[in-house]
Amino acid sequence: MARYSEDIVEEVRSRSDIVDIISGYVKLTKKGSTYFGLCPFHNEKTGSFSVSPAKQMYYCFGCGAGGNVFTFLMQYENFTFPEAVQTLAERTGVELPKREQSPREKQEADRRAQLFEVNREAAKYYYTLLRSENGGQALSYFRKRALTDETMKKFGLGYSDKYRDDLYRYLRKKGYPDELLRESGLISYDEKSGAHDKFWNRAMFPIMDIHSKVIGFGGRVMGEGEPKYLNSPETRIFDKSRNLYGLHLARHSKKPQILLCEGYMDVIALHQAGFDNAVASLGTAFTAGHAGLLRRYTKEVYLTFDSDGAGIHAALRAIPMLREVGLTARVIDMRPHKDPDEFIKALGAEEYQKRIDAAENSFLFEIRILEQEFDMKDPDGRTKFANEAARKLLTFTEELERNNYIDAVAQKYGMGYENLRKLVDHYGTQGGLVRERTPLKSGRSEKKHQKEDGIHLAQRLLLTWMAENEALYDSLKDILTPEDFTGAVFQKTAALLYEQLKRHAVNPAQIIDQFEDEDQQREVAELFHARLQEFDSPEAWEKAVRQNLTKVKKKSMEAQSGRMPPGDMTDTQRLLNERRALDQIEKMHIPTNKCK
Repeated sequence: MARYSEDIVEEVRSRSDIVDIISGYVKLTKKGSTYFGLCPFHNEKTGSFSVSPAKQMYYCFGCGAGGNVFTFLMQYENFTFPEAVQTLAERTGVELPKREQSPREKQEADRRAQLFEVNREAAKYYYTLLRSENGGQALSYFRKRALTDETMKKFGLGYSDKYRDDLYRYLRKKGYPDELLRESGLISYDEKSGAHDKFWNRAMFPIMDIHSKVIGFGGRVMGEGEPKYLNSPETRIFDKSRNLYGLHLARHSKKPQILLCEGYMDVIALHQAGFDNAVASLGTAFTAGHAGLLRRYTKEVYLTFDSDGAGIHAALRAIPMLREVGLTARVIDMRPHKDPDEFIKALGAEEYQKRIDAAENSFLFEIRILEQEFDMKDPDGRTKFANEAARKLLTFTEELERNNYIDAVAQKYGMGYENLRKLVDHYGTQGGLVRERTPLKSGRSEKKHQKEDGIHLAQRLLLTWMAENEALYDSLKDILTPEDFTGAVFQKTAALLYEQLKRHAVNPAQIIDQFEDEDQQREVAELFHARLQEFDSPEAWEKAVRQNLTKVKKKSMEAQSGRMPPGDMTDTQRLLNERRALDQIEKMHIPTNKCK
């Protein structure tokens, strides 16, 4: 693969501290020599995502995502490998030589460029249609929503015609092939009606990434029809969980916080009213990925969701995600109006600013909503409320912060600081009530991996142990060779690790760079993150090593025996030597365990 030289790649990687890079996206907490946090690649409540400074690698014990600092940027930012190298080179001050793209990289880059182009062309077409005779209904809709021409231009608002194949015919005349149009998500195909537009007879909202490139669309139906709002499907340039509507504008705002809304029109109305720091999720629920994205641009997020039950539920769901990535969250009270758009129309920007200034602390908002579940006039109801509030206060792991919130809740609800603190301490000592931030005991997602292959686990353990205990490698190298590992990835990884161990320069993160395929990179990361248990005694450790070594050697001998041509004396002698070595495993010296 045509790429930067290994020396350049390694220089960029070695200068890029993985904990520093990932902590810009994920709130990490140090436990021993490893950092843990909530995985940005899947929704979880228990922190299964680990980052190892020693290995310069990350691995999620829940979903299996893993790799080095380059892999992280490729997965999170949807970068190509060269883009990840270039980004980190700029950050670390490494000057990169000019390079040529490999055919595969060029093909991927070209495809992405084509998708950006076709989306831009569609946005221009929708924009023009809105201002044509056919777009009268949509234009009237936007104006009834009190949007100015300047605002409509700023957000690139448009209209998709009432004819079901209007955009398709336009793009085909422009020379775009069906295959590209299908991949863009703009055109749908079925056997009965053939090609037809994804959006038709809708007011159109272009969705842009942080670089202001059109990556998708939202459309509101004109007149009757379902669904009322329709969004582009995900494509290789459009990931709903990694983008927020309006962020390309809000990230340039001078205001100290980000306003998080529920809908496109809320964002547009706020921007028009002078609040250029408003964003919204893209037709989906707010996710941990969105929280991590916001953390890159602000330290404070003000929730300005609908004031109805659904909006309250959405706020309660978003608050813990924001808190987990280290963001301060506050809640803006929209009452008596439903949403920001309605509020601005009724009371104006000045009054909305007052609501921002008076925004409620997100935890006290959670407690206030919790209070509504109990009859506070009844002693039993007040007692139950106090118990639930105490449990919620355990979310704060730092004692000073927890005590400050205990004081705030106690004052607001007349509970007495000492009484509430004792109640919190009581629940904190009870098993199962404190939210543990520890990796899954299984080390892997139980849904995806019901039962791990025994030989694979044995190989993973041996590789991890040797990577962390060079003395163990010295004892095993004459008995266990890279050829004893099964599967191309295991064998190549073992060969590369053995070479590093010979040079006394173990570098698992560097090994990942020797694999092009993302799935293989993830598998390599997994190999070096086998769950390491603590052994009760040296004898238990030695027994575990011998058992796993025996398992791998026997599997290797079975494979060799199956491949032996009949009558081949050389292979027969080699197999006999392997069997003698197997007999010596019980007598060999196993060095002290350092893998705790």
